[in-house]
Amino acid sequence: MDKPTTSAAAAAAAAQDPNHLLDSPQHGPTLSSASSFEALTRHDPNLSRLATKMFNKTEEYITHELNAPLEDYKLLEEMNKATIAKYKDMRQIAENLNTSTTELSLKFQQLAPMMQQIDEISDTVDKLEAAAYKLDAYSIALENRVKCVLQRKSGGGQLTQ
Repeated sequence: MDKPTTSAAAAAAAAQDPNHLLDSPQHGPTLSSASSFEALTRHDPNLSRLATKMFNKTEEYITHELNAPLEDYKLLEEMNKATIAKYKDMRQIAENLNTSTTELSLKFQQLAPMMQQIDEISDTVDKLEAAAYKLDAYSIALENRVKCVLQRKSGGGQLTQ
């Protein structure tokens, strides 16, 4: 007689609860409609082995899926570190170039008056060279005249003797 009361109570509860199909026959309500697994009941060992294997593979898959972006972020972090180091090197090179350029500019400014003097000396040398060529041409012309005069004197002097 206990059986009909239990069945009657279950039928009454089922009539009031529309989710009565989700209840476990042995342990009451379950958390999902897809679960028909009873932890304490014996199951097929092959089915248990396959389910364990499936859960392990699922865990491995999810782990890899979660680790892939992590590896991407690690790679990006390494690339950022390399970029930072490269920019530090480039900054140092730029600072060295700036220092060298400043030093060269200062030296040029210091040498500018001397270079002006060199230019003036060069102009004077050019003028002196032009004057030397003119003097050389004049001395050659004068020498030729003297030779002509001497030839006339020596040529004319022989005729009178």
